[in-house]
Amino acid sequence: MVADESGRNVIKSDVKLLAILERVRENQEVGVTEIAADLDMAKSTVHAHLNTLEREGYVVKEGSLYRLGLRFLSLGISVREEWPGFEMIREKVDELAADTGERVQFIVEEHGYGVYVYRAVGESAVETDSRVGKRVPLNAISAGKAILAFVDEERIAEIVDDIGLPGLTENTITDPDVLRSELEGIRKHGFARNVEESTEGLRAVGVPILNPDGTVIGAISVSGPSHRLTDETFEQEIPNLILGAVNEIELKLRFS
Repeated sequence: MVADESGRNVIKSDVKLLAILERVRENQEVGVTEIAADLDMAKSTVHAHLNTLEREGYVVKEGSLYRLGLRFLSLGISVREEWPGFEMIREKVDELAADTGERVQFIVEEHGYGVYVYRAVGESAVETDSRVGKRVPLNAISAGKAILAFVDEERIAEIVDDIGLPGLTENTITDPDVLRSELEGIRKHGFARNVEESTEGLRAVGVPILNPDGTVIGAISVSGPSHRLTDETFEQEIPNLILGAVNEIELKLRFS
């Protein structure tokens, strides 16, 4: 057992195991030699960890290469299904995708990042790399800013200190004072906008979902190409659709 940079005790072998899993995830299919070289580990150590993971169903060996096993799918689905109000949220995300024709996603905050938990794609949606499970900086997406607007100042400061405010495009807000000013506007209006802040040519509108006690569950956002999400569509139509859906979710949570 060793202490990490924050002083917490961690088990070194577990850290190695998780690093190996990350390499398998990043490469989709990868061999022992490549992982050992990437992580500066002995091949025997990597092989032993992979043998354990294979035995328990967390990786699958095909020839000399390893990939993640479907055991992770079961774990991920279990986490998602237990999220407060998820069934209602999934229903509304699907409805919004059908109504807008765009891409709609439900995002939550975990360890200071926004995580895509569920998404639905409308008939006119533009495909992006916003896969379920992907982590993104909260300051760069509408759903992330919507979440930040309804957490306390201490939590915002922790996230800024730990992760910073990464810039994904030239439009991303990377100044803490500018971000706090925008969060005030989001609290006032109830929704956040993303004007090509995460991806050039893409706009989005995000609305937070709140528990009855006022804490944030997550946020729903609708995103689409900038040439479609313009003027009234971007300023009123899309925000009103999401606000209506979120209002229904929050009412059901309050009286369930």
